Amino acid sequence: MKGPLFYSKILLFGEYGIIKDSKGLSIPYNFFNGALKTDGLQTENAIKSNSNLKRYVDYLKLINPELVTFDMQALESDVNAGMYFDSSIPQGYGVGSSGALVAAIYDKYAHNKITVLENLTREKLLILKSVFSEMESFFHGKSSGLDPLNSYLSIPILINSKDNIEATGIPSQKSDGKGAVFLLDSGMTGETAPMVHIFMENMKQEGFRRMIKNQFIKHTDACVDDFLKGDFKSLFLNTKKLSKVALNHFKPMIPQQFHALWKQGLDTNDYYLKLCGSGGGGYILGFTEDIDKARVSLKDHKLEVVYNF
Repeated sequence: MKGPLFYSKILLFGEYGIIKDSKGLSIPYNFFNGALKTDGLQTENAIKSNSNLKRYVDYLKLINPELVTFDMQALESDVNAGMYFDSSIPQGYGVGSSGALVAAIYDKYAHNKITVLENLTREKLLILKSVFSEMESFFHGKSSGLDPLNSYLSIPILINSKDNIEATGIPSQKSDGKGAVFLLDSGMTGETAPMVHIFMENMKQEGFRRMIKNQFIKHTDACVDDFLKGDFKSLFLNTKKLSKVALNHFKPMIPQQFHALWKQGLDTNDYYLKLCGSGGGGYILGFTEDIDKARVSLKDHKLEVVYNF
C-alpha cells in the first residue's frame, strides 16, 4: 500500500505575526513530499516513524469527537502492520514535515472528511484548520493548523486574520526572472516549541508588543499585499524593513553564525533574509531582485530557488 503524496509548505510571510493576527501567506512547496506506506521495508527511518505513529494513534483517541472522528480500527490495524510515513521533508526545517503527516492521516482515516473537490467555503476552511490545529498539537504543543491545511489542499492559503482565511492565487512565475525567493540551508535543525516559548515570553513586555503591532505586523501585512498584487518593487522595500526588524528583535530565532550574513544583505541590498517558520535553525528564507548577485554574495551556502519573478 502506498498513499497519495502530501507536499511540504513554505510560509512566505506571517511567521509569529499570525499568532497575533497579522496576515500570512503560505504556499505549497513540491520539492519535498511524504506518503503513508505499508510495504514491510524495515529501514531505521521506517521503524522510527512507525513507533511515532503508535504514540500518535493514542493521542488521536483523545481528540474531541465533536470536532473529528477517525476509523480507529483501520488506523490501529495499519500501524500494527508496520505502516509508516515515508517522507523526504526534512524535520525541524520549517517546511511542514508534521503538517504533511497530519494531512495524510486525515485524508485516509477521518470520517466525513472535507475534500479538496468540494466548494471550499471560508467556513469549511476554518473547520479544517481547527481540526488540523488539534491534530498537529501533538507535535508542537500548539499549532495553528496551517501547515497541514496547506499540505492537504496543495493550494496557496491567504490568512487575513485568525478567523478569516481563504484559498488564493499567486502571480505566475517568470522562469527567466532575475528576482527570486530562495531557501538558505542553515545546516542545523530548529525546534518550534522552544522558539514559540521565547516569543510568548517576550510578548509579556510592553515594548516588544508595541514593536510587533507597529512594525512587525505592519510590514508583514504590506509584504503579503505587495506579493499578491505582484508589486515587487514595493515588496522589496517592505521585505527589507521586515528583515531589519527580525535582526533587531528576533535574534534568538536566528542562528548565531547567520547574524553577520543577515546584516550583509541589508547593507548591500543583494538579498534580504527572513525567518522561515519559527527559526532556530532549518531553512532561512531569502528574497532578492537579482539571484545571480545573491549567489555570489552567498557563495559559501546552498541556495534553493522556490519562486522566480
